[in-house]
Amino acid sequence: MRMRQSVVAAGICGAIAATLFSPSEAEAQVVPPSAVRDENWGTVSDVTLAIGAGTAFLMPRVYYSDPAATVGWKGRWHFSVLAPAMTLTVATMLVDRPIRNAIESTRPGCTLDETNVRFPNSNCETFGGPSTHSFAAWSATGAGLGIFLVDTLEYSDGRFNVPAFIGNVMIPLTASVMTSVARGVEPEGTEAYEDTGQIVAGALPGFFSGLAIGFAYSMLQKPSCGYGNNVFCW
Repeated sequence: MRMRQSVVAAGICGAIAATLFSPSEAEAQVVPPSAVRDENWGTVSDVTLAIGAGTAFLMPRVYYSDPAATVGWKGRWHFSVLAPAMTLTVATMLVDRPIRNAIESTRPGCTLDETNVRFPNSNCETFGGPSTHSFAAWSATGAGLGIFLVDTLEYSDGRFNVPAFIGNVMIPLTASVMTSVARGVEPEGTEAYEDTGQIVAGALPGFFSGLAIGFAYSMLQKPSCGYGNNVFCW
């Protein structure tokens, strides 16, 4: 009798041990994303944003030298351009976190509850509007346009310089359009990164913020170095 009880007890203990130490199937399950997005278009928006912003702030200040110096077109790189660049970077960070979190505009294919949970790899970890990508891209375009207008009208007596126009305006503008398109496109079976309203809500404030900052910066900082004939201005 005791032998039988021992065997039963051993069997029960073995079953419990097997249950405790066996791998849990629930842990191995993969939760699919709440919204499927096209990673290729996401990469396109990242690349075009970098191209537009980089071109706008790496362009030299182009101006037509006055008769007091050597007459002709000049180009000078100013390290002071970091001031508007960093100002717009901080503005973009404000849009990306506190402003978007306060507005709570969900991305296409996401619900408010899913976004608040911020489940990893759900594609619903963050809110979508205003679009940070569009704000950053169009603010660079606005800044480039502001700098170009001041350098052309104020410091070059209205003389138009094609390379300056291409570098300050056309390349950032084209990149901004591509960035916004990439954020809003939705190939079959996928959701866009942001909807039209979120893209516009980022693009318009971004453009006018950049225009104001670029205009103010270029008015305060002359395109010439102010000393010698150096190409880089400190």
